[in-house]
Amino acid sequence: MDPRPPLPPFTAETARQKVQAAEDAWNTRDPERVAGAYTEDTEWRNRDEHLVGREQVVEFLRRKWDREREYRLRKNLWAFEGNRIAVRFQYESQDADGQWWRSYGNEQWEFDDLGYMRRREASINDVRIDESDLRVTPGEGELPAY
Repeated sequence: MDPRPPLPPFTAETARQKVQAAEDAWNTRDPERVAGAYTEDTEWRNRDEHLVGREQVVEFLRRKWDREREYRLRKNLWAFEGNRIAVRFQYESQDADGQWWRSYGNEQWEFDDLGYMRRREASINDVRIDESDLRVTPGEGELPAY
């Protein structure tokens, strides 16, 4: 596999670049593109699911974006050290019944030497919102604390 810069160990600048690249990829809602940033044997914990390998990640993302329509995500760097990055995020989506949701969460990432994510742990909480409360805009500034 070709290197996927920026590579660890991360600096503040390269950690922010890695976070923005992840945000940009997830906002495409393209499961194959997103999964390409992970090792072949990546391990994920996402809510109550544990996934192993890119194939499971692709299947998970297909299911996710079938459910979570109009998905838009914003990530912010929380901390970094060596080959690890922690982020906080918010995303908004609409379900099949038209209800809007804002999801709040934190992720811990661990990368291999080539810059592929080998481990992702996500904790996420969901809140019903009205369409008039939408506020997540990809690529724009810091997230609100709440």
